[in-house]
Amino acid sequence: MVSSSPTDSRSREVLHQIVEAYIQTGDPVASRSIAKRWDSLSAASIRNVMADLNEDGYLCQPHTSAGRIPTEKAFRSYIQSLTLRRLAAAEIDRLRSVFGNLETVEQRVEYTSRMLMDMTRGVGIAAAIRQASPALDRLELMALPDNRVLMVVVARNHEVHNRIVRLDEIVTPRELESIRNYVNQNFAGWTLEDVRHELAGRLAHASATYDEILRKLTLLYAKGLLDIPVKTEVHAEGASNLAGVDLHLTREKMRELFRALEEKKKVLELVDRFLEQPTDEIGVHVGLAETHPAMTELSLIGVPVQMDGMSAVIAVLGPMRMDYGRVMRAVQHVGRAFSMS
Repeated sequence: MVSSSPTDSRSREVLHQIVEAYIQTGDPVASRSIAKRWDSLSAASIRNVMADLNEDGYLCQPHTSAGRIPTEKAFRSYIQSLTLRRLAAAEIDRLRSVFGNLETVEQRVEYTSRMLMDMTRGVGIAAAIRQASPALDRLELMALPDNRVLMVVVARNHEVHNRIVRLDEIVTPRELESIRNYVNQNFAGWTLEDVRHELAGRLAHASATYDEILRKLTLLYAKGLLDIPVKTEVHAEGASNLAGVDLHLTREKMRELFRALEEKKKVLELVDRFLEQPTDEIGVHVGLAETHPAMTELSLIGVPVQMDGMSAVIAVLGPMRMDYGRVMRAVQHVGRAFSMS
């Protein structure tokens, strides 16, 4: 993910000071401004170091008389040098308490993206993709006019799924109650995938005792009873924060960027790269031109976490010259509280 740094410690330190100066000002960095930070190196020596760094691809010079600008390679070297401080246990506990009061995945995802936006002034992103089948809490069935039935599946992770189906024959409220009781008494706590598998076997070999109940249950099963689609929750908050950053984009390119961040599919493409990393390991991607041309000068910091049988990623999208240490700490700490809640 990150490239190697200059092997010479002096060159490495000069490079990282250039990156920090550029992050602070956004202007090309001159040798004399770096020389002020050194007692043992003259401006001429700094210029020589910068010339070598330029030749090695860590710096570029936009104009002949201008200072240098760090390249993506320089930012990767700088990021590699950062050491993250641990958040106080009390603050982790506070964040865990907040997440613990959020009952649904949707609430957690939306709150997380807003929190990251507030903490970093970047674009806060949270995405959760269900990998495992949730456990059944209970099934509710309600008869409606015209042979229709409202099927409500409540999962142990607080997901609720409603579906109205039309049957080819009448199923009375009493029969629906019997079907509901049969499923809830036999399968509460089972994963929905296991329930469907077990029901398929039982429906194929209906016993005499439950023959009529199972026959009517077959009608509902054929209409998708207990079928829950793959659930993906994605939320991005704070795209407007990028409007105040000079990304060297035309107005039309900036509109394209905002449109891309409104697309669920495009945001998933951004965070999908983190799912292959070990859980709780911070990842940084500098320059995102391969995702979208308007993202050339953006960076993405993210971490994969686990919760409620779902794979989740929380991330922050921001300008390449963001405060990486601060943003990485925010992502790390929120991710830890997110997965522990």
